Amino acid sequence: MVSAIEVRNLTKAYGELLAVNHINFSVSQGEIFGFLGPNGAGKTTTTRMLTCISTPTEGSAQIMGFDIQKQAFDAKEQMGVVTDISNVYLDLSAQENLIFTGKLYGLPKEKRLDKARELLEMFGLYDVRHESVKGFSGGMRRRLTIAMALVNDASVLFLDEPTTALDVQSVRVIHELIMKLNSSGTTIFLTTHNMTEASELCNRVAIISQGRIATIDTPERLKQAMDRVHSVEVVFDSSSSHLVKEMEELHGVRGVQKRGNKLRLLTLSPPEVLAGIFQFSERNNIRLLSVNTLSPSLEDVFLEMTGEEIVERPKGLGKMSGRRGPVGPRRSDH
Repeated sequence: MVSAIEVRNLTKAYGELLAVNHINFSVSQGEIFGFLGPNGAGKTTTTRMLTCISTPTEGSAQIMGFDIQKQAFDAKEQMGVVTDISNVYLDLSAQENLIFTGKLYGLPKEKRLDKARELLEMFGLYDVRHESVKGFSGGMRRRLTIAMALVNDASVLFLDEPTTALDVQSVRVIHELIMKLNSSGTTIFLTTHNMTEASELCNRVAIISQGRIATIDTPERLKQAMDRVHSVEVVFDSSSSHLVKEMEELHGVRGVQKRGNKLRLLTLSPPEVLAGIFQFSERNNIRLLSVNTLSPSLEDVFLEMTGEEIVERPKGLGKMSGRRGPVGPRRSDH
């Protein structure tokens, strides 16, 4: 079976800067593939090349067997692209946005109407199909944006941070839609900063740092391989500024992170650290409010692999394209 995405030595240089440095990976058909990395790591540059917006300096890539440079038109026909902001036309209704997108893809009128109805029903927007998008919530606009990317029956859907700035309920709805689309056979290439999102949705995850792929594996295998970043989270009733230093000196602690009123102690041996915490509390007459042992998360793996904190980028920065509307080929009706 042809891979949904095949990347070989893909490279993008801006002068002497290698934004993407000879990366290699493949994505199987029907897979949800997570692409993670800090700002400036090369995520957006890679996606721009894969979606035929930017030309690679070296290397090659294929979408459903079509070369992104030699067969760009055919490759584009296989994909739907959703940028990190909702690029819908606010003065049009939901149905009008979908029909207009269908026109851009050259779908016959009857096909456009049928496809619009199908997507509006799938994405829970049919009852508001005639309403102006201007009055839609952020979650509704995001759903419509994803629907617009599927008008051409895309085999591969590129999602660039689809849940950024959405409320919890909207995030849940988007996640359910992603799973539903994937269960119907759509391959998903998901760029995200959300570690929980990647862990819950993705079959495999690639972590990119400084233009290079640091690792590729399933979320669970990555976490299992990171026993060295187990941690103990503790909250004392004291706010002493010396607590961090005192926790660093406990046997078995290899690092301390302060997060609000919580102290997170990284360790190879949680039982040894727990014993030290209880002894410290009793010896110094400081009451413990809570103590929890934590397994390594995907964020811990990311930090270990890249040495960088996950930082949410400001909304609207680093967009894949300055264009409004869908990314796709223009054709004439036949």
